[in-house]
Amino acid sequence: MNDLQYLAGQTGEESSPERKAAMQRCTWISVAVNIGLTMTQVIAGIWSGSQGLIADGIHSLSDLVADFVVLLAAHHSHKAADDDHHYGHQRYENAASLVLGGLLVMVGLGMIWAAVHKLQTPADIPTVRSIALWVALGALVAKEVLFRYMLAVAHKVGSSMLVANAWHARSDAASSFVVAIGIGGNLIGFPLLDPVAALIVGFMVARMGWSFGWTALNDLTDRAATEEQIAGIAQDILATPGVLGIHALKTRKTGDMILADVHLEIDGSLTVTQGHGIARAARINVMTRQPVLYLMTHVDPVVATPEKENDHNA
Repeated sequence: MNDLQYLAGQTGEESSPERKAAMQRCTWISVAVNIGLTMTQVIAGIWSGSQGLIADGIHSLSDLVADFVVLLAAHHSHKAADDDHHYGHQRYENAASLVLGGLLVMVGLGMIWAAVHKLQTPADIPTVRSIALWVALGALVAKEVLFRYMLAVAHKVGSSMLVANAWHARSDAASSFVVAIGIGGNLIGFPLLDPVAALIVGFMVARMGWSFGWTALNDLTDRAATEEQIAGIAQDILATPGVLGIHALKTRKTGDMILADVHLEIDGSLTVTQGHGIARAARINVMTRQPVLYLMTHVDPVVATPEKENDHNA
């Protein structure tokens, strides 16, 4: 039995089915909410003459597409390691976050273009019907509740992909708030405020998409773990009996997990079998305590001086 198989029965892998189920349940709830919001906002926006509400409905539609991207990624990212993916499929989550970011950027730019076109012909901006305001306020409440629910689930299961999708929902809540202000301004005699609201929403959506996409791209190009995570990994390695020191500790992200490499300094007078046992103990210690998918170790023999042993014990 190798260490990955061993840890599957000892650590977070045993909760993988529950994690997958929680992510899917949360996302299907988001799908249902976004279907209802998209239909309501677009229909009400067309009937009331509100460009801002139509833009908000398109944003909800992008949320719906994003939900299906998350469902697809959640399904694939929980597959076990195979002949083509020796370290598993966690990076499907990073890829999904990159797709979500790109989707948001495209939606935001489209909304900006439509709003600018409308502002260039202010005489054609109609006075909206009051129902648009009530729909925008209702959407605001629904999206804020959905955001809080999704973020709670994301933190519980530890999924950056679900966090990204939750903040996508929060961007919808913020956009609904802006749209409500624009519609309200239109109703009291300032018709330009409706396309201005659509323009602001477009900038918000594009900016958030860029942020998510850039983060995902960095993770896909082997960005290192945070300084806090690296310090935790180093501390757990050094806490392993027999490890006198470490160097060349390197990390890279894969989904919400970390792949790490390290050189272990071990008493050179020990046998190969003893050194292997210490390295394996260090690997299991780290993978049990930290979000590390696998720790690759290299043993460097050193002279075990009293100073080194004292430093290690300290």
